[in-house]
Amino acid sequence: MSAGEQDSDAQNAARGPTVHALREQDVDAAVAFDGSFIAFQRLLLQLRDGALWCDLDSFETERLEEPYRKNYGDDADAEGLRDYLQRARGNTATDAAAFVVRLDGRVAGRMMMSRTWNGFAYIDDIAIDRNARRRGAGTALMHAARDWARTHGYPGIMLETQDTNVIACRMYLRHGFVLGGCDRYHYANEPDIAHETALFWYRML
Repeated sequence: MSAGEQDSDAQNAARGPTVHALREQDVDAAVAFDGSFIAFQRLLLQLRDGALWCDLDSFETERLEEPYRKNYGDDADAEGLRDYLQRARGNTATDAAAFVVRLDGRVAGRMMMSRTWNGFAYIDDIAIDRNARRRGAGTALMHAARDWARTHGYPGIMLETQDTNVIACRMYLRHGFVLGGCDRYHYANEPDIAHETALFWYRML
């Protein structure tokens, strides 16, 4: 890292969470942090006028009998991030993007995006260091996703999560996402998560 980049990172650290395109020197840190969380409740889905519905006013959950730790980072590795790094070309590409968010001068989260089959910008991976949560890192990445998608003319953003990731579901609702659908059998062949329901969220731009 050059002296100029070091100075810039130090200045950004003083201003709170900052997002920039993934760089080669960020890769190891972007997969090294602990992005796990304790799943202890699930979102209760509702029907309204015959359609699946979820909003902050009607947000209901139930506690799980046996909480467990979940880590999406199990699917992230340096080789995979370098593939996004090459495809995204500093986030100038129209079909891929790779971001990191920094707090206190260090990488505290990551987000990978691509163009999906239906023409939406898709958040393939988003993770925040468990020791850096509730400090605006997730919001900063959501804003980066919105800006990148708008810049490249996407009609909206799509992502997938699960009914047991309740905190993430709340965040997506706060940032204008709506629940587009669910699939109870999406993980049926994955014994550890077969009980989870896949939720598909959309934000129109």
